[in-house]
Amino acid sequence: MRRSALAMPAVVAVLALVSAPAALAQPPATTPIPAPKDPNAPPASAPNGPQPLGHAIGDAGTALSMIRLLPASAPTNTILPGYSDKLPKQSALEVGFGLSSAQVNSESYLATEHSIAQASPGGVAVQGKSPQSPGAVAQTSPPDNEKPMTFGLNPPQTPLDALVRVGLMNGSAHARWSETLGPCVTPLSDASTSVASLSLLNAIPTLPGTNDLTGKLTESKLSPDQLTALTDQLKALPGPLAELGGLLPGPANKGDGSLISLPNTLSTRSVVELVDLPGSANKAVRSTSTLQVASLNLLGGTPFAMSINVVSQPTLQVTSTGDAKTSTVKYVAPVLQVKQGDKVLYTLDAAHPTFDVPIGIPLPSLSNQLPDAMKKLPLIGDLANALPKDSPLLPKAGELNQFKLDIGVFRLSIAGLQQKAEDMTQPFKGHQLAASARMLDLQVLPTQALGLPGLPSALAQVSLGEQVARAAAPTGGVVCGTAGGPPPAKAPAPKEPPLAYTSAYQAIPMFWTGTTLLLLGVIMVAALPQRRIRRVQPSSESQP
Repeated sequence: MRRSALAMPAVVAVLALVSAPAALAQPPATTPIPAPKDPNAPPASAPNGPQPLGHAIGDAGTALSMIRLLPASAPTNTILPGYSDKLPKQSALEVGFGLSSAQVNSESYLATEHSIAQASPGGVAVQGKSPQSPGAVAQTSPPDNEKPMTFGLNPPQTPLDALVRVGLMNGSAHARWSETLGPCVTPLSDASTSVASLSLLNAIPTLPGTNDLTGKLTESKLSPDQLTALTDQLKALPGPLAELGGLLPGPANKGDGSLISLPNTLSTRSVVELVDLPGSANKAVRSTSTLQVASLNLLGGTPFAMSINVVSQPTLQVTSTGDAKTSTVKYVAPVLQVKQGDKVLYTLDAAHPTFDVPIGIPLPSLSNQLPDAMKKLPLIGDLANALPKDSPLLPKAGELNQFKLDIGVFRLSIAGLQQKAEDMTQPFKGHQLAASARMLDLQVLPTQALGLPGLPSALAQVSLGEQVARAAAPTGGVVCGTAGGPPPAKAPAPKEPPLAYTSAYQAIPMFWTGTTLLLLGVIMVAALPQRRIRRVQPSSESQP
């Protein structure tokens, strides 16, 4: 089977790994074992030749960003009747960028799926269905690969530019497997991606592409006077609501103003490897997901620009020794500082995981007092943080916040660590450990003032730094050895001079063997006929 034939399942596996924490309980995605046509047919033949003793399962996935439109709105399709309602719903559209995935499964049906490394510039899933993405590289093993596969891509303009724009991308995928030692190789499965720059949500397609909502806010909780003031102010905005009234650049504009932009190089790496097991000659399975991000901007290039500095880089590491007592999950939680100008607005960490930034429309009494750059734009955040330092409105900014109507909110949150552990009996007896986390979630949520019929509870969701890791090892750890091969050659013993037989146990068989041969000879001689021997008398002439 050509390796390119495995690119599709590899891309699907990458999106499955980084898309949902619910996947923690699922086994690694590999080709299922086909059932025989005849139920009475004998099973497949056993493999021939030397076989590795090691059993190991592990996977790690990392995504720089995941955009979800209408999250939890599409039913999950399944071939099992009645199970679609029991499974969690998926997003209508998911777009991922900077994806890296490493998978190891010694029990996979296809040998080429024992080790898979995948690096992809991006991927798309529509209601859970994912086509193959261009530019992705996937490496499978066996056969073994001495060198990784790499790619470099400068993405062209696409219809997805309304959601995301990406700079130069690079990636590497390296998968290895030994025919005799199985997973006991270094590196085992290693994938990485890097992106020069990234901007997300240049528009919000779930919002109307117009700013005239007269008569459309039928489910708004505002009073009639407030509703009239809101629709009038929305009409005055320079752009449609899908572009946040002109704050976002829209799909045709390449300038600043994206909801989230990452101007510096950022990278992901996913690794599955075997590590030493303390006090044993066997190995443990370790899956690691790492992310490198320096900072990101929120509404960069606008009067309401904010920066989010990543003080602590997130790292997720899962190690399975085959025993629940010694298997571990290590997670370095991110620490993010939200700043506007020189002022630190909030610090996101494990103890303070959520921060809300309101999206307000100024009423006429407030709009007339704002600086020219802010008069015809939505107000993002607290007015006291958005006004210039020399603004005369700054002393009374707290009071002026009541003269705006909040139609939405940006919710920044750190997705906490989720983990699952279970003992295994199939495909081998051991222990499995899995975990997932996200560095930052940004949700665009509507308020009750934005009463459009059929509006979802979340207009869009951007996840940065999605990480998943899973590891499973047999009880006692992974054995590095070979079964079914020729016995190891023994060192020749030193030569010594031969000794005489001195043991009675060796002399007795020799005695009876010789005796038997002697008796056999006597019998043969006795059975032969006797021949007379005539004597020759000497002649008289010869006598003296």
